[in-house]
Amino acid sequence: MLRTHNCGELTISNVNQEVILSGWVQKSRDLGGMTFVDLRDRYGITQLVFNMETNAELCEEARKLGREFVIQIKGIVSERESKNNKIATGEIEIVVSELNILNISKTPPFTIENETDGGEEIRMKYRYLDIRRNPIKENLLLRNKVGFEVRSYLHNIDFVEVETPYLIKSTPEGARDFVVPSRMNPGTFYALPQSPQTFKQLLMVGGYDRYYQLVKCFRDEDLRADRQPEFTQIDCEMSFVDQEDILNVFEGMTKHLFKKIKGVEMNDFLRIPYDDAMRLYGSDKPDIRFGMQFVEINELVKNKGFKIFDDAELVVGICAPNCANYSRKQLDKLTDFVRKPQIGAKGLVYVKYNEDGSFKSSVDKFYSQEDLQLVADKMKSNKGDLLLILSGDKDHTRNALNELRLEMGNRLNLRDKNVYAPLWVIDFPLLEWDSDNERWHAMHHPFTAPKPDEMDILSTEPGKVHANAYDLVINGVEIGGGSIRIYNKDIQAQMFKHLGFSEEDAKEQFGFLMNAFEYGAPPHGGIALGFDRLVAMFGGSDSIRDYIAFPKNNSGQDVMISSPSTIADNQLDELFLKITKVND
Repeated sequence: MLRTHNCGELTISNVNQEVILSGWVQKSRDLGGMTFVDLRDRYGITQLVFNMETNAELCEEARKLGREFVIQIKGIVSERESKNNKIATGEIEIVVSELNILNISKTPPFTIENETDGGEEIRMKYRYLDIRRNPIKENLLLRNKVGFEVRSYLHNIDFVEVETPYLIKSTPEGARDFVVPSRMNPGTFYALPQSPQTFKQLLMVGGYDRYYQLVKCFRDEDLRADRQPEFTQIDCEMSFVDQEDILNVFEGMTKHLFKKIKGVEMNDFLRIPYDDAMRLYGSDKPDIRFGMQFVEINELVKNKGFKIFDDAELVVGICAPNCANYSRKQLDKLTDFVRKPQIGAKGLVYVKYNEDGSFKSSVDKFYSQEDLQLVADKMKSNKGDLLLILSGDKDHTRNALNELRLEMGNRLNLRDKNVYAPLWVIDFPLLEWDSDNERWHAMHHPFTAPKPDEMDILSTEPGKVHANAYDLVINGVEIGGGSIRIYNKDIQAQMFKHLGFSEEDAKEQFGFLMNAFEYGAPPHGGIALGFDRLVAMFGGSDSIRDYIAFPKNNSGQDVMISSPSTIADNQLDELFLKITKVND
């Protein structure tokens, strides 16, 4: 070993011990007769002391050390005169007797400090330097701890970890696949898994009744803060269970993680049917840390001469508490917000419920004080509140009001990252209609089972059938989702038919699964939780990127290793591929 201790463990109890430390030079300070060096490793920082009077040659050598030099020292632990209570080793220092430079370093392109001067692009290019910084180090250690606790919890309730293949078959449902050409089978391709879905179902057929895996998955999607082309799932499946069993197990796991990682005791999770979530929040992943539930007011505001409301399919609003004092400038900013292209509302109607009991609105021309009182009563508002109302077609209007509700939650500081509000969204529609292509799509995936009491209308009224599916949502973030699976060949065939598969296509794509169902497939279901999203939430961040050791940027590129990249012509020839060059 090149060290007897790490740079974070020595304390006053080690005084007068001879130790050997190795690490990186964080910084050095030349004070004339003394040179001080901060030595860093992943465990912490220890101060080194070089004394010109006792060893001038060694002190001169220490003064030549640059930032990020890798060194080994031997010395005696001594009590510091000027203690530093900000670090664990702040009561001691090492009086160095030997110095060995293990490797030199160029001057880093940015400072390896908690608050660095490096922008995101340069830090991504030199990610191996960026991960030396404490904030990133702590994120990766947090990720390690969460992974350990997941495995511990599942192991203790008899789950078995099984690895599933990365080179699989491309399927038409879901996001775009990443594909891998096969050299040994010319003209054919593997796909990287978007999820181990069919394999974990086959494991249930094989009798492994409690499976899990912290598995890497791949989706060729446009990126955003909580999405990477490769990501990690806590992937789980169970046999001989119903929906209630799965919700209880993974609600228990989530409570366990919050207690172990954050010291937070959670109550039982709220359960909200999908239809209620959309009606009350305009979202299937509602943030319930605060109120402002939607209130529909069609019957109170239509046929009053205000054409925008009269022609609307839905008129719906929220009550922002204690905001009646908003200025015209503030209201104009809210109007500009909902008119942004990504939200797309045509305008915003406001009603101020003044402290004196009167109303002031942007539609006073059409509505009397009595009319507005009825609206205020329906929305359960109080004096001093501000009513914000949108109108239009149902889906678009609810989506826009959801964005406005979240914006008001931010403005009023109601979305505290130290408060956690989990819930299960249940009873999703089984299918959703694609009017452009005139076909059904699976709301979750093609293997999701219908609700048992609606099985009889699956063939005749598929649009009315609800899925035996559930999503775990925390603070407006979809952490994971799953379902009870179809395990009967005939029902699965019926599902494929609704999704537009011919018998031949279904057999070609999923014949292996259909065949497996003929050999005693048990009732089963499962869930997949977004491991990266969960870790980022524990870390108090909206972005998953800094919780992944080597992430991609928003263009799906790893700028450190220059990936993706072109490959040599002889490699393309071996794969029987021809690349058409794209003009710049």
